Amino acid sequence: MIKSMTGYGRAEGTVNEKKITVEVKTLNSKQFDMIARIPVVFKEKEILIRGLLQHTLERGKIEITVSIDEPDAEDKFAINTALVKKYYEQMVNLHKELGTLPGESLLPSLLKMPEVIQPVAQVLKEDEWTEIEKTILAAIGHCDAARQAEGAVLEADFTQRIASIKSYLENIAPFEDRRIARIREKIKLDLEKFFSDKNIDENRLEQEIVYYVEKIDITEEKVRLLNHCHYFIQTLSENKVSNGKKLNFISQELGREINTIGSKANDSDMQKLVVQMKDELEKIKEQLFNIL
Repeated sequence: MIKSMTGYGRAEGTVNEKKITVEVKTLNSKQFDMIARIPVVFKEKEILIRGLLQHTLERGKIEITVSIDEPDAEDKFAINTALVKKYYEQMVNLHKELGTLPGESLLPSLLKMPEVIQPVAQVLKEDEWTEIEKTILAAIGHCDAARQAEGAVLEADFTQRIASIKSYLENIAPFEDRRIARIREKIKLDLEKFFSDKNIDENRLEQEIVYYVEKIDITEEKVRLLNHCHYFIQTLSENKVSNGKKLNFISQELGREINTIGSKANDSDMQKLVVQMKDELEKIKEQLFNIL
């Protein structure tokens, strides 16, 4: 089982006539990176919210937004009357010093001054937090389900691409036999250009051909590549946590064996199959960046 690091979850709840909306969005990231857009009253719970997110979502760039729709929201702000009076006195004194009179009411300007309108201090009640926490957990659960759903799609894609790599590997075999016969003939023809038949030591010729063929033999690489393919599929189906990092390491080993086969191919048809294997592997690697 694998999970994508891209997901979205949304949940709503109600507590004391307040509508709570929680949204959780996640993108791929190597580490756990949280962005919290929450009301000031929840700031004391930010560490707890972080723990809830990390426990289920583990890692990624995670953005959580908590909003409250309150019917009596206008009662949550107050005018700092004492501060307004001080601003007013300073403005009047300034006009006197400048020898001018205010041309209009100073009230609109006073209301725009810093800290004149302030939120009324709110206390988060424990019973309220209990309901809000349930809503947060519900949004996280929806996001995690979305991650699993996308992970299932990616798993099917990976399985198909690994099957394609194995198929291309099997198709290499006929070209291998033809390649050895062609190499043998080429070496013999090259020798005949410079030496007469009577000067060619057949035993030595066979030794040289065997030596050359051993250098370009890809039997070990094929076995290792096939084993890595099986290990990749096995890791995909493990019923544990998602194994994005482990799959990435396996893909590196797949690439190493494919590159070695390509360097030893010495055959255009084999090289074409190698290129196709590389293409499939690159598409796998692109998607692995998004796997948890």
